[in-house]
Amino acid sequence: MNPDIPQLTPAEAADRTEAVLLDVRETAEVAAGRIAGSTHIPLGQLTARAFELDRTRPVITVCRSGGRSAQAAQFLGAQGFDVANLAGGMTAWTADGRPVTTR
Repeated sequence: MNPDIPQLTPAEAADRTEAVLLDVRETAEVAAGRIAGSTHIPLGQLTARAFELDRTRPVITVCRSGGRSAQAAQFLGAQGFDVANLAGGMTAWTADGRPVTTR
């Protein structure tokens, strides 16, 4: 993991309402539950689709446990995005009692 990329707790991520929550999990994983309002771009598609993200807003990357999202954060940081990673991913989010949606 890149020590320059902030690792946010679920509470810190939830408080960053100005940020884009970028879910980089696979489609089947997202269908099982996601953070409401999050943007879904699977990690494997991120290099081709990063242009879809608003460069004027911070990005918080999310995956199941924090590994793939850390890779996504490193890539986006190198592209000049203001980026942070949700430490522990969706596992930490749900363990913290945070809501998920299937829509």
